[in-house]
Amino acid sequence: MEALAKLKNYPTSPRKMRLLADEIRGLQVEKALALLEHHPQHSSTPLYKLLWSAVKNWEQKNEGKSAADAGLLVKTVFVDGARVLKRMRPAPQGRGYRVRKRSNHVTLIVDEKAEK
Repeated sequence: MEALAKLKNYPTSPRKMRLLADEIRGLQVEKALALLEHHPQHSSTPLYKLLWSAVKNWEQKNEGKSAADAGLLVKTVFVDGARVLKRMRPAPQGRGYRVRKRSNHVTLIVDEKAEK
């Protein structure tokens, strides 16, 4: 049984968050948590918390089971664009350049390893 966790409107560009999401996709949960805990990119902290939340959601769905014993995997991670704040930055000769401050939504799904 899979479990889901969502992070909405996190103020980082989707492209930066996708770089981290690509690194943990398909990994075992323990390895992914260790990787995110020591990753230098600032987006790793909310992604770590999101993964931890998904693991706890899975444990609640599967009463009596431990996530460590089940061998959970990061089944799916995807990052979508969210709201964009539009700001103006001063530019030469009285002009203004538009600055787009992007944010993103992250959806993370964990599931047990498929038995063959």
